[in-house]
Amino acid sequence: MDQIKAELAPNGILRVGVNLANMLLVTDTAENGDPIGVSPDMAAEIARRLGVGVSYKTFASPGAVADAGLEDGWDICLIADEPKRAESISFTAAYVEIEGTYLVPEGSKFQTVEAVDSAGTRIAVSDRAAYDLYLTRSLKNATLHRAEGLSAAFELFKSEGFDALAGLRPALLENAKSMDGTRVVDGCYTTIQQALGTKLENTAGAAYLQSIVEELTSNGFVEGLLDRHGVNGKLQVAKGTR
Repeated sequence: MDQIKAELAPNGILRVGVNLANMLLVTDTAENGDPIGVSPDMAAEIARRLGVGVSYKTFASPGAVADAGLEDGWDICLIADEPKRAESISFTAAYVEIEGTYLVPEGSKFQTVEAVDSAGTRIAVSDRAAYDLYLTRSLKNATLHRAEGLSAAFELFKSEGFDALAGLRPALLENAKSMDGTRVVDGCYTTIQQALGTKLENTAGAAYLQSIVEELTSNGFVEGLLDRHGVNGKLQVAKGTR
């Protein structure tokens, strides 16, 4: 445990990088400014087990969280595992997963996510979100048009009359409620794997985090967090670690 603490909390405080843009994992803010939600509670449980305090380092986007890791901005982070990010972050298995799909105009010809990848299709997306990184690798014909953050991508979709908005199903369902004449496409192009991460050199710390994720996803702890924060049904405990 001494080596694990030395890697994950070298100063006696677990510094946690948290993405504020995911409103399912961070659902509120405390009076002192600390984030409230599934992700902060996961980090708090790890700090409790380590016997150290916790300090939340909040960022406006997952890309900003990943960037901060290159500058020693946190000890652990909670963002989606993605190959590009894994070049500098050691990720655990996922603890929750979220479907990625599209919002389209009601009269759109697109009935499946696969059909959206067609020549001339313009897709609005939040820059450097996990699904942006996935679609950047995967799309063969459609083009991505990026905006800073989920709200800006939605505004881009509306103002420019784009063919589709890429995003997470729960958020897109809310977008559809606020914009008449739209619908969310059935199916998903990927499931976003929300995980814990630490620095690549923290081998003992990474193994410890993996063991914690395996335990907390199998013993009902994560399921309880989803219930506590009112996001069960919008998020799912990751299937690979149940």
